[in-house]
Amino acid sequence: QVQLVESGGGLVQAGGSLRLSCAASTIFRANTMGWYRQAPGKQRELVAAITNGGTTNYADSVKGRFTISRDNAKNTVYLEMNSLKPEDTAVYYCNFRFLTSSTNYWGQGTQVTVSS
Repeated sequence: QVQLVESGGGLVQAGGSLRLSCAASTIFRANTMGWYRQAPGKQRELVAAITNGGTTNYADSVKGRFTISRDNAKNTVYLEMNSLKPEDTAVYYCNFRFLTSSTNYWGQGTQVTVSS
């Protein structure tokens, strides 16, 4: 079982920045950590993900604005969000998955609200 503890999020004006953090409990195997988001009435979607080897993947809608990074020594993943837009408003969920498994672990979610 993997526990995820998220921090960050909040309310920001369009064009502003926020940083999300997610710390995972002890990890022994190759894995990917990332962020998904879910806006009201919409499906949860991938925002960005990064493997413990550093390979990244971004949604087209956030490329050039968001940066995902991780500190393997701290089992922590970060999402730096710049040039935020109202359409980025959603609950953001931290995600963890071992690369050899289909089981997903989720954080509790953190609200990001971007006002116009």
